[in-house]
Amino acid sequence: MTAVDVIRDLLGGLFSFDSAHPLLFTQFYFWAFFALVFAGFSLIHSKPLLRNAYLFFVSLFFYYKTSGVFLVLLLFVVTYNFFAARWLYRARPRWKTFWVVLSVVVDLGILAYFKYAYFLADFVGDLFGITIEVRDVLGELGNLVTGTQLFRVDAIVLPVGISFFTFQAISYVVDVKREKVKPIHNFLDFGFFLTFFPQLVAGPIVRAPEFFPQLHKPYNLSRRWFGIAVFWIMNGLVKKLVLADYLAVNLCDRVFGNPLLYTGFENLAALFCYSLQVYADFSGYTDIATGVALLMGFHLPQNFNSPYKAENAQQFWRRWHMSLSRWLRDYLYIPLGGNRNATWGTYIIIVAIAVIGSFLSGSWWVAVAVAALAVGLLVYGWLRPDRRKFLRTQVNSMDTMLLGGLWHGASWNFMIWGGLNGIGQVIYKFWAGWSRPVQSIVICTLCAVCYALSVFTPAPVWNLFFVWTLVLAIGTLVRLGYYLRSKDSRPPSDGPAETVSWISNAWAVFQTFVFITFTRLFFRSGSNLDPALANEQAWFAAKSMVERIGGDWDLSLIPTMAWQHRGVLLVFLFGMLVHWLPERWKRRYRIGFATLPLPVMAVAVVAIVIGVYQFITAGLQTFIYFQF
Repeated sequence: MTAVDVIRDLLGGLFSFDSAHPLLFTQFYFWAFFALVFAGFSLIHSKPLLRNAYLFFVSLFFYYKTSGVFLVLLLFVVTYNFFAARWLYRARPRWKTFWVVLSVVVDLGILAYFKYAYFLADFVGDLFGITIEVRDVLGELGNLVTGTQLFRVDAIVLPVGISFFTFQAISYVVDVKREKVKPIHNFLDFGFFLTFFPQLVAGPIVRAPEFFPQLHKPYNLSRRWFGIAVFWIMNGLVKKLVLADYLAVNLCDRVFGNPLLYTGFENLAALFCYSLQVYADFSGYTDIATGVALLMGFHLPQNFNSPYKAENAQQFWRRWHMSLSRWLRDYLYIPLGGNRNATWGTYIIIVAIAVIGSFLSGSWWVAVAVAALAVGLLVYGWLRPDRRKFLRTQVNSMDTMLLGGLWHGASWNFMIWGGLNGIGQVIYKFWAGWSRPVQSIVICTLCAVCYALSVFTPAPVWNLFFVWTLVLAIGTLVRLGYYLRSKDSRPPSDGPAETVSWISNAWAVFQTFVFITFTRLFFRSGSNLDPALANEQAWFAAKSMVERIGGDWDLSLIPTMAWQHRGVLLVFLFGMLVHWLPERWKRRYRIGFATLPLPVMAVAVVAIVIGVYQFITAGLQTFIYFQF
């Protein structure tokens, strides 16, 4: 092979797209790519206009290496929203609403086509008794333009990161309408904002008011910020490769792939391990993105804040995927009325969710259940006028979480996952307003009902509910006992009171973690599936896992199985212990790493990288949220 052939093959590999090997943060090729990008960046970093243009084109190349021909789609979203915001800004007041609605419809229409085409085709087909064939319009257009059959048209492939960059585009246009930001006049600056490659494919969702002030700031990377950036990159690699991928390959993927082949203990262990896996995977991506962006002088918003330290479901969503939670709050929950009132949109969404739920589940009993719940809330509001505002707030919150579930995919399992998170938040708000005696009566009654159901209508799901409500009832009764005792006599010092408060908080964290982990069952079962088959396969997987966990256990086998999976369990325990460390401890070792002398830091980085890559037992796993 001649030198020319070698160069031609090298350039061909560099500028070609391989769908089986997208450009990932965990690949050596990405870091080689970033080294070249940073080398070019270092030559022009003092010239903001040139720097932004350079990073825009670099980001487009990154997306091409990640998603191929869908680069055309990304360019359309960039171009359309750039001009839409300018048209909106210059429009007369009565036309501004038209332009913002049109922009939202265009952006959500693109998202809906790629993400919900199979669901919509099945829904319309069943409704009118016709068969609708789903075809990839973008692929057909590509074949028409090229005059070839290069692109597949018989199936729709979800573009990488489409949910993130469309939501970011929507927030920009709406913020222009709300006059929170003025439209940007330089197309290259806007393209850079919407496509910045560290956060392009899996967030965090960056808002224009947060990022625009950074577009023309002089580049400034202090010695400490350099150390912090390197720390975040190393931290993200450890989370992804040591925790997430190891748990996935060695237990989670196997069990979720066929739950019936494994015992109840293994199913439960896989469920808890997945809860850590999805956090380590997603927050690991965010950490790496934060570090890479910081090296180039840009600050991304915080996306995670130790979510498994949350003491209730509402607090969890203030700590988990924070950029999405804030997006849903500002562009969905508040427009629906927020904590002020309900709007027509509130009730339209309830009806739509009931219809969608009935279709996805294949049973109109879902619509009946939603209608019964709505009637119950109306009656309660009629009997208690002072609680009507509170009820409307809960309905808006529930709508938001259900739509958040559907944002992840048109699967019955995602809808259940979103609904459970919404129910968890609503129940907590009711629960927090009750006295301890009332809380004890309610949870003990619920426990008795679950026990009766498990006895008279035996089913694994009732066994699960009975065990969980029994644990909750015991904890609630203990807290009631302390509450009654403290009313009779004050503690002799602050020590016992502080101890009890710490235990109470730890118990609340444990309860919330178990609840969130249970909802993960439905989230994981709907992931990594062909959209055309996702609903049926996801429901089967979730149902099988519930059957195993809630079925009969052979307790004598648990020590043997625990020993067989000791590596996975030790990694899980290590990950959770680190996660639950006090924030001040984490800040100390983060700053300690950042202030190491550069030679020592270099040695530490090499040691971490070598140690991390010892955990790679199979091909590199893509990040979970790439598919959203």
